[in-house]
Amino acid sequence: MNSIPGLSHNSSLLLFTLIAVVGLIVLIARFKVNSIVAIVLAALFIGLTSGMELPVITKRFQEGVGSVMGSIAMILGLGNMLGKMMAESGGAERIAVTLIQRFGESRVHWTMVVIAFIVGIPVFFQVGLVLLIPLVFIMAQKTRMPFLQIGIPLVSGLSVMHGLVPPHPGPMVAIEVLKADIGKTILYSLLVGIPTAILAGPILGKMLARRVPLEASGDLAAQFTQKAKEKSLPGFGITVFTILLPVLLMLLATAADLALPKANIFRQVIDFIGHPIVALLIAVLFSFYSLGYACGFKRQQILGFTNDCLAPIAGVILIIGAGGGFKEILVGSGVGAAIAEQASHWHLSPLFFAWLVAALIRIATGSATVAITTAVGIVAPVVASVPGVNLELLVVAMGAGSLILSHVNDGGFWLVKEYFNMSVTQTLKTWTVMETIISIVALVFTLLLNAMIG
Repeated sequence: MNSIPGLSHNSSLLLFTLIAVVGLIVLIARFKVNSIVAIVLAALFIGLTSGMELPVITKRFQEGVGSVMGSIAMILGLGNMLGKMMAESGGAERIAVTLIQRFGESRVHWTMVVIAFIVGIPVFFQVGLVLLIPLVFIMAQKTRMPFLQIGIPLVSGLSVMHGLVPPHPGPMVAIEVLKADIGKTILYSLLVGIPTAILAGPILGKMLARRVPLEASGDLAAQFTQKAKEKSLPGFGITVFTILLPVLLMLLATAADLALPKANIFRQVIDFIGHPIVALLIAVLFSFYSLGYACGFKRQQILGFTNDCLAPIAGVILIIGAGGGFKEILVGSGVGAAIAEQASHWHLSPLFFAWLVAALIRIATGSATVAITTAVGIVAPVVASVPGVNLELLVVAMGAGSLILSHVNDGGFWLVKEYFNMSVTQTLKTWTVMETIISIVALVFTLLLNAMIG
């Protein structure tokens, strides 16, 4: 890479990255360039200015797209089928009506953050969002409550669980590297995560709903909020069981991983059926009966539902795939390594240092998991020379840092944008603000907890 005169290689790299991110936002928001085209252009710009070889640029971008598509495409497809079955049968309506009756219309946003915490224990953020988004659409329609007031608590709870709480991959990697106690880490992460999700969910959601008026609209909203025609609604119990079936299977796999050795055949079988794709497939097949045949639908109708629901998510999948390619170019160009090298020379308190390193890498690469796994490699040797550091809270601090400032290089940003049917500007004003508040509030609670138990 040809460094900018007067700037070091790393400083030039970071400046070019900033130009690419700002340019991407301007292309989409100001010039109305298609999101996929803008993301590819930004990725190529970083690849060229960072000095990557031309064949490597396209190869890394393709690998990034393939990696994200491989992990998320089938999940989105199967999750949308499950959501469509809930919508057509009236199952989502049944859950929404029951929850509204039991907790009251004025408290449904509090209900959503509780649901998100429960579902978010074993499942990734993307899976939880796909599973629960029909409820947000239905509840917004039933209660006339602003869409964001219900939607923000959902994504807040899921995000906190994904970033802070084991057995999600980022925290688990940090626990393994630091040799922290998993039980204590779970306890501390919940003590930090629950109040954080409340502040960044129901409370912040109400404020954001006033500032960014948003209606439940778009193709996804239309397919999830249509009423079941001439059919009696399915029972609350069977509907809840259907939607929680993949969650239960994934939770069972998590328990097996903690209790049994890797070579155990029972663990291998449970891990297989608890894999997100297999678990969702089982739930979809079960929904064909519980929300299909049992509700009076014929085979041809169910086939029509599962075919029709895929069209609205085609664009979503492509945008997320492009975001994965963008992230891979950022990682391959050395942006994360540049930040890590600079951060290793700073003299800060261990918990704040861990949070800051993870935060900077997250901002640069867009991946919470990459942020934690990279940060722990930097932080571990530094804290080894500092006596008395609470390793479990160190994991929580890095998890908090890994959630900050989600923007255009994060697949989660595009997923929320498309499912909530928001513009890039609206997503920055809502989702990005929420993620940043989660990160900062979680850091504050982590430092307070450290002071109390230290």
